[in-house]
Amino acid sequence: MRLAVLADIHGNSFALSAVLEHAGRQGVDRFVNLGDIHYGPLDPAGTALLLAGRPMPTVSGNQDRLLLDPPGRQGPTLEFVLAALPAWELERLAALPWVMTLEGGVLLCHGTPCDDARYLLDDVDSGLPEPRRPEAVEAELAGWDYPLVLCAHSHVPRVLHTGRRLVVNPGSVGLPAYTDDQPPHAMSCGSPHARYAVVERAGAGWRAELFAVDYDWDAAAALAAANGRDDWADCLATGRAEPPAPASPQGETP
Repeated sequence: MRLAVLADIHGNSFALSAVLEHAGRQGVDRFVNLGDIHYGPLDPAGTALLLAGRPMPTVSGNQDRLLLDPPGRQGPTLEFVLAALPAWELERLAALPWVMTLEGGVLLCHGTPCDDARYLLDDVDSGLPEPRRPEAVEAELAGWDYPLVLCAHSHVPRVLHTGRRLVVNPGSVGLPAYTDDQPPHAMSCGSPHARYAVVERAGAGWRAELFAVDYDWDAAAALAAANGRDDWADCLATGRAEPPAPASPQGETP
């Protein structure tokens, strides 16, 4: 079995098209999708059409949930995505599982198997991603006895052999960097390339190869800027982000 592993497309049809073409030349037997498919100021409708033409095992991500259960006050990007997506795609998202298994002992999840908004392979307490120790990753996977675990959410490509299993994060197809404030941290790949992985059987185990694919990231950045998200435009064009400043103590002027 040879799998192309996609994740965190975030509505970037420019990057998705390039990755599908690149992966098609790698002799893969199957594609899988680890979620966070559409959220972003780019091309959710075009992304839906590309994926509709290539069905693949798919799990839901935390920002797929956001589309299905939006907060009372919706920001402009969320409103944009909800307005752009066809009803049939929202119905498909609603049917996606949080966790999926494939033959051969493969586990698919977005964050961890128990929490789609938690990083499996990275700690971010310092404000920047740092690889987690194998024993910490194994603690997160207690009770999930699968020799290959495919995860996402951090947008940072990583491959870790814990001693018991191979854990692979393919990185993000559509967004190479971003910031978050819970806790304040930045995730950066360091270049604007679209990322994905290919995993395949290797004897009794698995091996993985990470890919960084050229595409027209300037066009993606221009579209993000046109849709009011200069922050996304900068991340798309550079692949870099700086951690947000910690919140000031109450009553203190920043």
